[in-house]
Amino acid sequence: MKRILLALSALFISICSMAQNDKGDNILGTYLNGTLEDGYKVLITKLADGTYQGMLCWTNDLYEADGTKKKDVKNPNKALRNTPMDEVILFKGLQYDPNKKQWSGAKIYDPNRGINVKMTAKFDSPDKLVVRGTVLGIGEKVTWVRID
Repeated sequence: MKRILLALSALFISICSMAQNDKGDNILGTYLNGTLEDGYKVLITKLADGTYQGMLCWTNDLYEADGTKKKDVKNPNKALRNTPMDEVILFKGLQYDPNKKQWSGAKIYDPNRGINVKMTAKFDSPDKLVVRGTVLGIGEKVTWVRID
């Protein structure tokens, strides 16, 4: 009897963890890419229209030598070049597709290169979000680890 209860409990827990990635709001939270020595953090929030936004909220090299915050100087939108790096919007308008169990429909901004590329995101595990950026079918992916 104990074995049956244990097996049912394990099955229930695994089903719950799989179902966790079936909801669009599971993407909400703060993620770390890299380490605290060489990485950055992204805060993902939900907008009033039901889509999702990601903002760079911390980077390991946030300050200039004079102590001022670094600015987004490579932004193609000149009006945004004075934005502090810990306030840069990386994407907005991201939508969840429950059939594909992934988020898409937005472009992600790369502040290191100053470019916007097509974005998709999906969970590799409950705390690992794989973000893929593509241009003309060529792309790269990074893994963001949930930290809250």
